Amino acid sequence: MINPDPLYFLTIFLPAIGALFLLAFDRKAVQAMRLCTLTFTVATFALTLVILNEFDPTVGTMQMVVKHGWVPTWNIYYQLGVDGISLPLILLTSFVFVLAALASWSVNEKVRGYLMLFLILETGVLGVFFALDFFLFYVFWEVMLLPMYFLIGIWGGPRKEYAAIKFFLYTLFGGVLMLIAMLMFYFNSAQSELSGHQNVFDLLVLAKIGQAGQFTPTLQIAAFWLLFIGFAIKLPAFPFHTWLPDAHVEAPAPISMILAGILLKMGGYGILRIAMPLCPYGTQYAAYALVALGAFSIIYGAFAAMAQTDFKRLVAYSSVSHMGYVLIGVAVWKINEATGATVNPNLWQMGMSGAMFQMLAHGVSSAGMFFLVGVIYDRVHHRDLNRFGGLLQTMPFYSGVAFIIFFAALGLPGLCGFIGEAFVVLSTWNFSPLLAIVAAFGVILTAAYILWTIQRVYLGPEYKGPHPEALVDMNFRESTIGVTLAVFAILLGILPYTMLGLMEPTVDRLTQDMAAGYSAIEPTRPVSQAGP
Repeated sequence: MINPDPLYFLTIFLPAIGALFLLAFDRKAVQAMRLCTLTFTVATFALTLVILNEFDPTVGTMQMVVKHGWVPTWNIYYQLGVDGISLPLILLTSFVFVLAALASWSVNEKVRGYLMLFLILETGVLGVFFALDFFLFYVFWEVMLLPMYFLIGIWGGPRKEYAAIKFFLYTLFGGVLMLIAMLMFYFNSAQSELSGHQNVFDLLVLAKIGQAGQFTPTLQIAAFWLLFIGFAIKLPAFPFHTWLPDAHVEAPAPISMILAGILLKMGGYGILRIAMPLCPYGTQYAAYALVALGAFSIIYGAFAAMAQTDFKRLVAYSSVSHMGYVLIGVAVWKINEATGATVNPNLWQMGMSGAMFQMLAHGVSSAGMFFLVGVIYDRVHHRDLNRFGGLLQTMPFYSGVAFIIFFAALGLPGLCGFIGEAFVVLSTWNFSPLLAIVAAFGVILTAAYILWTIQRVYLGPEYKGPHPEALVDMNFRESTIGVTLAVFAILLGILPYTMLGLMEPTVDRLTQDMAAGYSAIEPTRPVSQAGP
C-alpha cells in the first residue's frame, strides 16, 4: 500500500507548487504558461486516481488517515483522510480543473497572474475535501476565498468589482458563522472523555462526541443553524443565493465552470462532513425546515431561470434549483414520534446517496453549460437569449454536444441528472408526500426552461444577432472539453454505481451513527415534525 502522507501532500499542494513554478516564465511566454498549468492539473488528477486505486469501497469509515502536529499547544493538527463522501468530490475537483485549465486559453490578459491564482484555488478546494481537523478545514476554506475574489474582480465582466465584493462578503459572513460554531465545539469538547477531556478540533473526535449525545441539545441546535447558514450560502439555498447570479455573470467562463462545478459542492459537503455528524440532534430538529427550504429552492430557482434573458444568468439560477435536491436528500430523516426510531432508514440512505450523486451530476452538467455559454460569448460577445437562434445550422457539432449536456441537466433518463433527482424524490415521499410532489414538479419546470432555452438558442430560423460571421464550430481544444463532459454525463447516467458504490458504505455508516446520536439524547422524546 502506498504511503498516503506524501500522496496527500502532492495532491493538495502540487497546484500551488505549479503556481510558484510559473514565476520562472517570461511574461510573454503565454502559451508555455498555459501548457505548464494544464500539466500540473493533469498530474493532480492522476494523483487522485492513485488515491482512488488505494481506496477500499467496501469500508464505510475514514481511510488512509494521516495526522501530524501543527500547533500542538492548541491541539491543532495537520490531519487528512478520505471516505466515500469526500473521495468522489476530490475526483470531481481534479477533473473539472483540468477542463477549466483547457478552457482558460480564452483568457488573454494578465495570463500569468490568472493562472497562478487558478492553481492556488485548486489547492484550497482540495484541502477542504481532505481536511479532518476543523481548524485546518477553516484555513483551506478561507484560502479558497481570496483567489476566487481576484479571479472575478480582475478578469470578470463590466460589473466585476461589484460581483467580487458581493461574493467575498457573503462567503466571509458564512465563514464567521462557521468560526463561531467551531469555537463552540472546541470549548465544549473538553467535557467529554472521548477527547481525553481536552479541547480539540479533530472532526472525527468531535463527531464521536456528538453521536454519543455529549453535546447538549441546545448547543447542537445553535451550532447546526450557524453551520447550516454558513454552508447554505455556498450551496446556495434560498435566501442565501443572491451572490451567485452576479458572480456567474461577471466571472470568466472557466471560473464559472469551477464555481458551479465544484465550489457549490463545498456547501453540501460541509453539511455532510461537519454540520450533520457533529449535530445529529440539531439535524433532526431542523429536518422539516431543511426539506421545505430545499423544495422551495427547487421551484424558486426554476421560475427565476425561466424569467432570464441572459444565458449565463439562466444557468446560474438553474444551479439554485438543482442544488435544492441536495438539501432535500440530506435532510429526509423521519423519526417515529412514539419510539424515537428512524422511519425507513433505507429511504433516508437513498436520499443521502441521491444528494451525493446529484452533486457529482451537477458538477458535470453545470460546468458543461457554463463552458457552452462561454464558447458562444467568445464569438458573438453577448448572452441575450432573445438575439440567438438557429445555431444548429451554423455550429452543428457544438449544438450536438450542447443537446447532450442540457438534457443531462434536464434529468433525462440515461444521463447523469436523472439518478440523483429520482433517488431524492423517492426518498422524500417517505418523509412528506406533499414536499415530494413539489420536488417532482421541479423536474417539470426544469424541462420547461431547458427546452425553451434549446429552442431559442439552437433551433428556429438562422441567427440574426451581431457577429454572425464569427459563428464557426468548435475547434479541437473546445471540442475536447465539450466531448469529455458529454461522455461523462452519459457514463454517469448509464453506470451510476461506479460512484454510488464508493458512497454507499460511508452513507450507511453516517445515517446509523446519526440515528444513534439522536437516540443518545432523547431516545423516546417526540420530535416536532409538524407537516404533511
